[in-house]
Amino acid sequence: MVVGSAGLFCLALNVYFEARSEDLAAQYAVAEVTLNRVASPDFPDDVCEVVWQRKQFSWTHDGKSDKPRDKKAWRRAVSVAAYALEDDGHVVVGYDALYYHADYVKPYWATAYERVAKVGRHIFYRMKKG
Repeated sequence: MVVGSAGLFCLALNVYFEARSEDLAAQYAVAEVTLNRVASPDFPDDVCEVVWQRKQFSWTHDGKSDKPRDKKAWRRAVSVAAYALEDDGHVVVGYDALYYHADYVKPYWATAYERVAKVGRHIFYRMKKG
């Protein structure tokens, strides 16, 4: 997948705001789901469009600033995003994982999907098979 600097920036924002306090595996898993959505015919085929798709990621509509404030966490998010974009075959939650939520919430939609992993504070899902 070829992604320009805008795509890298949007992916890094999503990693930062969704998982900046998590370990590298959890941050990478968030990036992986974002990129899985780009590859899916059910979502936009552009990283920024996926990230900013209406009400898909809570930080995009929470009314708070979307400017990263923690410089160290931001640098790490950019590194994670860049690594994820290399697509070297490293997989944490799988190419079919398209959804996740924090483990402290119980979204109405979770039962409609198959749970595939828990990484850090996030639970990841794919479409149910069959």
